[in-house]
Amino acid sequence: MGLNDDLETLSRVPLLSLIEPDGLRLLAFAAETRILRAGDVLFRRGDDADGGYIVVSGAIALDARDNGAPADYVARPGTLIGESALLTDCIRPATAIAREPSSVMKLQRSLVHRVLGEFPASTRALHAAIAARLVAFSSELGAVRDSIDAADIAPDRGDPTGQA
Repeated sequence: MGLNDDLETLSRVPLLSLIEPDGLRLLAFAAETRILRAGDVLFRRGDDADGGYIVVSGAIALDARDNGAPADYVARPGTLIGESALLTDCIRPATAIAREPSSVMKLQRSLVHRVLGEFPASTRALHAAIAARLVAFSSELGAVRDSIDAADIAPDRGDPTGQA
């Protein structure tokens, strides 16, 4: 893949598309490409995370249980795996295994921090987008809490469905 292909790949990732073109160019130039065969492990649950991966081709199965059950989620091209790891120290919450021949681009956290330091408008845009998602998530959690609270006052507490 050439630099223009990498730029296009990065710009299709919603969060990364908020980064100014020159910042995105720096990310594309320094990104590491990794080719995986079916069954190759990208990372394991519990590993230290030092950056994120964008699926360029193929499919990456993410499994938080590591018990042989079907994967919790399958990431397809254009998906950012490890968004939090782009910004802060964290541990991988799932194991990532290539389901088929795949390629990924790795963005090191240190590189993302450098770009955000050099492009404050991009930093503000990412901050606003993440904040908006957190507000929406908080609202969704409030709705779940309200549903649970409503279920707690069901007439017959012996029937968890409240349909006694």
